[in-house]
Amino acid sequence: MIINVSEAKTNLSKLVEMAYHGEEVIIAKNNLPLVELVIHKPKKKRELGLLKGQINIPEYFMDEDEEINAMFYEESS
Repeated sequence: MIINVSEAKTNLSKLVEMAYHGEEVIIAKNNLPLVELVIHKPKKKRELGLLKGQINIPEYFMDEDEEINAMFYEESS
C-alpha cells in the first residue's frame, strides 16, 4: 500500500498496525515513494571482550610524560 504523507498523518495508528501485521506500507510525497514502515528489530546486545588477546597495551600506557606535563603545567614567564 502506498499512501501520501498528508493521509499518513491522519491514519498513522492504522498504518503502524498494518505494518505490524506484515502488510507493506510505503509513505510517499507527491506520489514519489519516500519511506517504508517496517517492524522494529532490536539490535543484539554488545558483546564485551571481542578483541581480548588481539591487542597488546604496554604497561607504561598510563605513565605520565614529563615533556607533556611541562607543556600543560609549567608556569610561563
